[in-house]
Amino acid sequence: MKLFFRLLCAEIVAMEKLTEAQQELFDWLVQYIHENQHPPSIRQMMRAMNLRSPAPVQSRLKHLQKKGYIDWNEGRARTIRILTEKGIQIQGAIAAGSMVDVFTDAPERLDLSGVFDDPSCYALKVRGDSMIEDHIDEGDIVVMKKVKDPSRVKQGTIVAAQVHGQTTLKHYHIKGDDIVLQPANSNYEPIVLSEDVEKQDFQIQGILVGVWRGYGITGA
Repeated sequence: MKLFFRLLCAEIVAMEKLTEAQQELFDWLVQYIHENQHPPSIRQMMRAMNLRSPAPVQSRLKHLQKKGYIDWNEGRARTIRILTEKGIQIQGAIAAGSMVDVFTDAPERLDLSGVFDDPSCYALKVRGDSMIEDHIDEGDIVVMKKVKDPSRVKQGTIVAAQVHGQTTLKHYHIKGDDIVLQPANSNYEPIVLSEDVEKQDFQIQGILVGVWRGYGITGA
């Protein structure tokens, strides 16, 4: 986990900073290409940047290219390619049942930037084995997303809940008039609370969005 963050930070630091105008265009390009799966035209960029001439757009593109943020064949806007995509390439699927093809024709990327850049996400280190049957074990890192409206948390969601001043990771259920925090380990009893429990005694702090388990990095 720490190694991943160090590599990510090193990549960002190594790149030359953008001006405000260049950053505005770059952010827009990233979003546009992600949503549409193809680059925009110069005219579309002009409209998005509220510019009346193609010259400023082309100037910004040249700077983005020079600083290593994009690849671009000058004069051909549709050739723009983002070079700073974060994430690990997904090179197909691996069998956990029947056999499957190893590689896909168009590799995807496991993009975690949405998690790392989201200020509402945070990480916790797991202590204990009450969620072991959901493959969440002691020492794992769980990534949680803060909850704005607890009433919209769905039944069965894995949550970080504060109970009487302590935090626990459990499945969240409403059963009748009770709040039930269900472990994923048959050796543990569920935590049962009255639905009208005082706010200071119970609070849903986050919902689970991911689990990280490091196995170490060794030479092949």
